Amino acid sequence: MAEMLELYHGSPVIVKKPEYGRGRIHNDYGQGFYCTESEELAKEWACSSLRDGIANHYRLDTSQLSELNLASEEYSVLNWIAVLVCNRVFRPGTPIAGRAKRYLQDHFMVNYQGYDLIRGYRADDAYYDFADAFLNNAMTVEQLAAAMKLGKLGEQIVVKSKRAFERLEFIGCSIADASRYYPARKLRSDTADQEFRKMTDGSEEGLYMIDVIREKVRNDDPRIPRNIP
Repeated sequence: MAEMLELYHGSPVIVKKPEYGRGRIHNDYGQGFYCTESEELAKEWACSSLRDGIANHYRLDTSQLSELNLASEEYSVLNWIAVLVCNRVFRPGTPIAGRAKRYLQDHFMVNYQGYDLIRGYRADDAYYDFADAFLNNAMTVEQLAAAMKLGKLGEQIVVKSKRAFERLEFIGCSIADASRYYPARKLRSDTADQEFRKMTDGSEEGLYMIDVIREKVRNDDPRIPRNIP
C-alpha cells in the first residue's frame, strides 16, 4: 500500500520539477530538496524579504523509501549538531569551537548518507545561532535541547536520493503574501531569539561543550537529553 506524504517547499518561484543534484551543498543536511509538511511554514520560509513567495505543493509516495529521523527519541541534539557541522560553514569564535567540531564528528556523528529522506530540525538563523553558542561554550547541552523548541521554528524533510526525487508529484502552488508571511517569519525568529537570551542570562549548571570533551562524554550518556517526539 502506498504511503503518501504531503510536502511543501517555500521558494521565490514555482518549482514543478525539482532536479536531483541541484541545490546548495552547504545546507543543513547537505544537497537535497528541503520541504515541510506545513503549508503555513512553507509560506513563511518563502518570504525572506518583502517580496511575495510561492508555496509549492507535492505528494510523495514513501513506500520502500528509507528515512532518517534525527528528531526521534533515538537521537539527541548532539547527533543533529554533528551532522550540521559537517555541512554548514561554522567559523569558530573560540579555541574550544574547533575542538568541539572534531569531537562531535568523532563521537556523535550519524551515518546519514544513503537515506532517501532526512527529517530533522531546520537550522535557520536562530537555530544556527543556538548551535554556534553551544560550540563556543556559551550554553549547556540542556539549554540547547530546550532552545531547539523555542519559537516553534519548524521541522523539515529533505528529499535526498534520486529515486525519491523521481517520486515527487507536483500538485500545485499558492502565493505567499509577503505583507503577511514576512512579518510572521520575523516574529517567530525574534521570539525564539528573545526567549533564548532569557534562558542563557546568567550562569547555568549542566554540561558545557568543554565538559563534554574533558569528560569524554559519549552518545549513550544519560545526562544528554534525548529528543521527545
